[in-house]
Amino acid sequence: MMRGYSKYQQTDIGWIGDVPSHWSKNKFKFLLREKTKTQNIELPCGSISFGSVVFKDSEKLTEETRLAYQEVLSGEFLVNPLNLNYDLKSLRTALSEINVIVSSGYIVLQSEGVVNKNYLKWLLFVFDIRHMKTLGAGIRQTITFKDIGNCTTYIPADDEQVAIASFLDRETARIDNLIAEKQTFINLLKEKRQALISHVVTKGIDPNVKMKDSGVEWIGEVPEHWCLGRVKHISSFITSGPRGWSELIDENSSSVFLQSGDLNNNLGLELKKAKRVSPPDGAEGVRTRLLGGDVVVCITGANTGRVAIAESIEETVYINQHLSLIRPKLKKIRPKFLAYFLSSDAGSKYYALTQYGLKEGLSLKNISETPLVFPSVDEQESIERKLDLELTKSTALLNSVLESIELLKEHRTALISAAVTGKIDVRSYKEEAA
Repeated sequence: MMRGYSKYQQTDIGWIGDVPSHWSKNKFKFLLREKTKTQNIELPCGSISFGSVVFKDSEKLTEETRLAYQEVLSGEFLVNPLNLNYDLKSLRTALSEINVIVSSGYIVLQSEGVVNKNYLKWLLFVFDIRHMKTLGAGIRQTITFKDIGNCTTYIPADDEQVAIASFLDRETARIDNLIAEKQTFINLLKEKRQALISHVVTKGIDPNVKMKDSGVEWIGEVPEHWCLGRVKHISSFITSGPRGWSELIDENSSSVFLQSGDLNNNLGLELKKAKRVSPPDGAEGVRTRLLGGDVVVCITGANTGRVAIAESIEETVYINQHLSLIRPKLKKIRPKFLAYFLSSDAGSKYYALTQYGLKEGLSLKNISETPLVFPSVDEQESIERKLDLELTKSTALLNSVLESIELLKEHRTALISAAVTGKIDVRSYKEEAA
């Protein structure tokens, strides 16, 4: 267990609290200086991502834009001072390990050599998550180096700075490795889940059933007694959402305006945070209203091909223009089986094949012509029960791993804060480890 220091001094700095009695008061403007914006078009483009300076795709940037970018070199600090009130989660400071050019909106800082750079990296991390987002002004809440520079902090002695930085480098690397291992396990779980769905909705659950060729390359063989067709053959209605309703968004309305981001990865809808809309009277509202049992497919954007089912709807819901609505013929196909099929590899591969070259997104014709295989309604129900049971187990395990990752992230942040603000004495940790 980590121990604290033997003696502390009180401070009036809320984001730091009490610090060890021998730490000295200072201000960031004496630790850092703002670098004059420097062009360097020969360097690749970069940005801040998750507290690191990373390379950024610059193929779509014009030469004029690149000329407006500024240089940040390895060993210099980068701060994103923009829109602090719009994004309270992103890490906005980083010690660069690469040479790149970045947006002129960023602040590039150089160390004055007063403190260890590695320690300063961790100090800025804590400053960022605990205090920096309270600074700035304007509708977009933007800060300048003056805002940062005038802030007070407390600094330990040189050897302590090195000890704290080394401790945090080592411990955060250990935690990051654990998180990476868990993330790899999550990816394997997701792959196994997808493989199970894809197998069962095209091969069934009887391993001894006689098979036949589906005639569809990416589906392969299917049970001999299954039906072959297309989505249009098992649907009574297929449509997409209305255009021009963005002006009708009304957060005081009781009606939901469903968007692609409201479709989760488990065939479900997330309606609590969905936008609200006051729809116009007439056929357009009737056409685009979601009913229980409808299947929804995202047809444009980053979530193209994502599928959800409206199993039970207690609110009035309308789809937006980026979504397609499929109303199944219940005597032929169960909505959940259809949703499982469309979310399987059989569905996603078809969607990928229809989007080639410069074509992006899916048309209603693409949705209608989606190849489909399906058994009797009774067998569909058996398949659903099988998948529901297996996926419930998989989801529980997945959520457990995700929760453990969040706990590790919280521990990581707490550990950094405790070490940088002197709540734990890592010198004693070093002695114990030795």
